[in-house]
Amino acid sequence: MNHIAVVLLTTGLILVFALLAAAAAGVLARLDGATYPAALMRAATTFAAVLTLTAAITGALAQYLP
Repeated sequence: MNHIAVVLLTTGLILVFALLAAAAAGVLARLDGATYPAALMRAATTFAAVLTLTAAITGALAQYLP
């Protein structure tokens, strides 16, 4: 498989996972009684946290690649 294809597929998978986590956080916040803007902020924070965690893990694992 082409290296670029692997990178693109992995990036797409990470974005889908981050969107699902953000949607779940927003729905849970709304069910907890938060207003729509507060639930949206919680979803955005979760989306950013997933992307940041992914970048940190990628940076740590990049040390071990040839």
